[in-house]
Amino acid sequence: MSHLQVESRDGRCWRVPITSGVFRIGKTPENHLALNVASISRQHCEIRTDNGRAVVCDLGSRNGTYVEGARVEKERVLKSGERIQLGEYTITYLDETAPPAAPLPHPAVPTAPPVAEADEVVIPPDLRRSLHQDLLKSLDLKRLDVTKMSAAELRRKTEEAVQEVVQRRAREIPPAVPRPALIKDIVDQAVGLGPLEELLKDPGISEIMVNNCDHIYVERRGRIELTRRQFLDNQHVIEVIRRIIAPIGRRIDESSPMVDARLPDGSRVNAIIPPLAVSGPSITIRKFFQKKLGFSDLVGFGTLTENMARFLELCVQNRRNMCISGGTGSGKTTLLNVLASCIPTEERIITIEDSAELRLPQDHVVSLESKTANIEGEGAIPIRKLVINALRMRPDRIIVGECRGGEALDMLQAMNTGHDGSLTTLHANTCRDAIARLETMVLMAGMELPSKAILDQIASAIHIIVQTSRFSDGTRRVTHITAVVGKEGDVITLQDVFKFKQTGVGPGGKTLGHYEATGTVPEFVHDLRKRGVDTDLAMFRA
Repeated sequence: MSHLQVESRDGRCWRVPITSGVFRIGKTPENHLALNVASISRQHCEIRTDNGRAVVCDLGSRNGTYVEGARVEKERVLKSGERIQLGEYTITYLDETAPPAAPLPHPAVPTAPPVAEADEVVIPPDLRRSLHQDLLKSLDLKRLDVTKMSAAELRRKTEEAVQEVVQRRAREIPPAVPRPALIKDIVDQAVGLGPLEELLKDPGISEIMVNNCDHIYVERRGRIELTRRQFLDNQHVIEVIRRIIAPIGRRIDESSPMVDARLPDGSRVNAIIPPLAVSGPSITIRKFFQKKLGFSDLVGFGTLTENMARFLELCVQNRRNMCISGGTGSGKTTLLNVLASCIPTEERIITIEDSAELRLPQDHVVSLESKTANIEGEGAIPIRKLVINALRMRPDRIIVGECRGGEALDMLQAMNTGHDGSLTTLHANTCRDAIARLETMVLMAGMELPSKAILDQIASAIHIIVQTSRFSDGTRRVTHITAVVGKEGDVITLQDVFKFKQTGVGPGGKTLGHYEATGTVPEFVHDLRKRGVDTDLAMFRA
C-alpha cells in the first residue's frame, strides 16, 4: 500500500492512502485529496500508480507542481520518500513495498547552507507563540530599561532568557526541532525582524513581499516563490514594521497607515497597514545589492551589450541629460547607480531621493532625502522642495532618484540652465510614453503652461531615454536606447540608437532575442569628433 504524508505550513501533518490508480489532488471536494487554499488549483495534479510504479502529473496548475525542488513540466516518476511541493503543502510519497531512494535529511544535520537549512525547520506555530509569551514574562520588559542597552546587548540578554525558557520546557519540544534553530527563531521574533531575518541574509533573494502574517513571498532569480515562514500574527507584523522605521523617526498607525523607509544596509522598505491593507499589514522590501555593480556586470547579466555600455558611458562623461524609463522592478535604480558612477570625480553631485538608495563611489556627493509629515501632519519636505534647494547648492549634476510629480518641471529647468549631465528615472512602458508622462508630471506642478511650452522644455532638456523592462522569465534588459532628436510641430522626434528584439520564448519560459544597433549616430557624437574627441563609430553599425 502507498501513502501520502501531507504537511501543512501551520505544522499539521496527516497520512492519506492512495486508494485509486489515478489519485487526483486539488482544491475542490471531488478530488481524492482536497486542499482548499488559494495556492492550490481546482485540479492541481494527479498521481498514477501501476504495478508498483508511481508517476506524478501536473494538470496545468497555476503555481506548479515541484518534486524535490524541480518543477514537473509534464510528468515525473516518483520514488518512495520523495517530496512533492504544492503551494504551502509538502507531500511525501511513501511506498511501504520499496525502500526509499535516499533517507530524508534530518533538520539537525547540516547538509545545506545555513539559510536553506533554517528554511526547512518547521516550528509549530502554537509552540512558537507559547515560548514567546514565556519569554516576555521571563524578561519582564517593563522593568528592563532597553533604552540604555545596545542592540547587541539586548539580543544577548534575550538569547539567555530564551535558553532558560527552552530548557524549562524541554519535554514539550518535538525532537525534530533543533534547539539552536528554535532559540534563534524566538530571539528573532522578540527583538529582530522575525521570519524576515534569514530571508534578508540570503543573497539569492532580491525582494521580500509580506502579504499578511502567514503569507511571505520572495523573488529569487526573477521568480516569485511562497516561503514556509510566518509571523506570530498580524500584530507581530506591525511590531516589526515599527522596529524598521523607529531609527529613521517615522511612524505608522491608523492615521498614517503607509510608510517608506530603508534598512541599515540600504534596502528599501514600503509598509501599509489596515484599514488600507484589507487582508492584513503588508511589507515590501527591495533588497540592496551589496556588491557595487559596473557596466561589465550588466553585460554579464545580459542586461545590455558592450557597445551599448560604451555609448551610455560616453553620454554620461559628455554631459548628456538622461532619463531612465521602465516599470516597477525593471532595474532602473540599478542602472542609475551604474551610470552615476561614470561621472568624473571632480564634479559636485547632488542626489535627491525618497529613500536614499544610490551608492556612488565619488567623494564630492551630497545625498538628500525627502521627509514625511510628523505626527501633527506638519514638517513634510517633498522631492520638489529638495530639487529647488539643490539649485542653490552649486551642483554640477543633479540626480533625482525618481520623478513622480511636479518636481519634473524643476528638473527640466535645471537641465536647461547649466546642469547638463543630470539623471533621473520615471515609470513608463515605452520611450514615447516617457515623454507623455513627463508632460503630465510638469502639469502636476500647478503651473498653467501651454502644452507647446512643456514639449519645448522636454525636447531641449532630455537628450537620451533608456528604456528598461522585466521579462516573464525574470530577466531585466535595456530594451531601447533612444535619442531625443528635436521637435516637429507638436511631436517630439525620437530615434532608436540600440534596441532589443525578442524572437521567441525558449525552454522553461526563457526569453530569446538579440540586441541590435539601428545605425543611427546621435548628433552630439559628430560634434565630439569635430572637437577632436576620439569616438569609435563602429559601435553604431547595424
